[in-house]
Amino acid sequence: MALKIYPINRTENQCEDYKVKINGKQVELDTARVSAVPFNRRWPGHQRALEQTELINFLCCSADEPITFEITPKNPFEKIDIRPKSLGIVPEKTDNGTIIFTLNRPAYFTVEPYGRNNALHIFVDSLTNYNIDLNDENVLYFGKGEYEVGEIELKSNQTLFIDEGAVVYACVKALDAENIKILGRGILDNSHNKEKILFEYNAENNDTAINNAVRQHTIQLEYCTDIEIEGITIRDSLVYNIRPIGCKNLHIANVKIVGCWRYNSDGIDMHNCEDVLIENCFLRTFDDSICIKGFDCYYDGDVEKAVNEAMYRNGKSYDVFKNVVVKNCVIWNDWGRCLEIGAETRGKEIFNILFEECDVIHVCGPVLDCYNVDYAEVHDVEYRNINVEYDDIIPTGKIQTFDNEIYINENRDYCPPIICVTVEFNHEYSTGGTRRGINRNITFKNISLFGKHAPILCFKGFDAKHKTKDILIENLCWNDTPITELDKNRFILGEFTENIILKTSEKAI
Repeated sequence: MALKIYPINRTENQCEDYKVKINGKQVELDTARVSAVPFNRRWPGHQRALEQTELINFLCCSADEPITFEITPKNPFEKIDIRPKSLGIVPEKTDNGTIIFTLNRPAYFTVEPYGRNNALHIFVDSLTNYNIDLNDENVLYFGKGEYEVGEIELKSNQTLFIDEGAVVYACVKALDAENIKILGRGILDNSHNKEKILFEYNAENNDTAINNAVRQHTIQLEYCTDIEIEGITIRDSLVYNIRPIGCKNLHIANVKIVGCWRYNSDGIDMHNCEDVLIENCFLRTFDDSICIKGFDCYYDGDVEKAVNEAMYRNGKSYDVFKNVVVKNCVIWNDWGRCLEIGAETRGKEIFNILFEECDVIHVCGPVLDCYNVDYAEVHDVEYRNINVEYDDIIPTGKIQTFDNEIYINENRDYCPPIICVTVEFNHEYSTGGTRRGINRNITFKNISLFGKHAPILCFKGFDAKHKTKDILIENLCWNDTPITELDKNRFILGEFTENIILKTSEKAI
């Protein structure tokens, strides 16, 4: 039986919101910057104002024994939420304002005395032995300490090992590589990665993404096979945290993503990959959380030609996305969509996709979503055994239109769809293409929503040839009560839909 607390490297702006003891021993807490309000912007050529963000504490450790937490928040509080609630943790509050509870197994969760803001993030890993040979020339090893690296390019058969207590300031990329690994319990920090502005652009009233900047993702893998990413924490990504393109045999496990506050800091966005397993991860993102996409292309010329050229490489056409399992993940979404297919769907097919056993603990937009804005046939998709927790007041995602505009949550009754399946044209993402896709054979099974807001469902096709059809909603529950019929005010059924079934009533809608 063992407990291991990972050492930290204190940041320039250290958060001091909590004092924490584990098994009676005081521990140090790490810091990340997160979004405080869902105020997004089409790329204006400069980053968000820090006034729209906040610093939070997080803690990383590993254990194979029950551990007892004593958490003392800096400021007074009344109510305590520990999410995901499926963990079943019932904390005790002492007279001096200390929160006490015991965790019986490894888990990733948040302690929230103040609602969505100023939460404490706790990541308890299982114990592991990586059996890494540090003398192997194919191992890039970073031990305890801070490392200013800039960029790491992995070649075939190489392993990047970021050990506990290490903070590596870098972007990681790989192209046409096989058998590559990114492992360890340290931090891959992207905060020193800045955008390169190519030309000035008027930021006000800009409603379309523009190509006036070069921005580099934290981990970008292109046309690689046999990839493992395990154990690391990714902090403060400039754009996407993990972006695989045309990859095969990809395994992502026990990864913690936190500190996303900059524009388009999506979690794991994949493009036309095959044989993917994502499991036991925690993602708090400012934009979409986990996305299954076709190829994207923001280009003023012949988009179809550019995409077709990108899809063909090494004698193979990467024109399908298939065989994906996403399971046992915890999602906190500060902007955008949570578990999504789309928006970009340039590819022949996207199929054999499973999201299961996930907990969505905070949302701002659609939760379980298929947003088909290009031409793929999306089919044989299942969302099952998923818990969704809604705040009593869900902040409305808004687009900032000018520099000095202040975020105001004007609609305190706002509630996004828990399920949304559509085929449509998007003025930004669909640009340059005229073809539309189809959504069919999509199942939502054992979906549980908790909170005061009743579930909203949305379905829409594009035209008679591009429908959303054959959709099954089986055992949808709200606060443990099965939904036997859908309120017309909370069920949005657009044109060109067919055979949408709520199984508890056995009636097509």
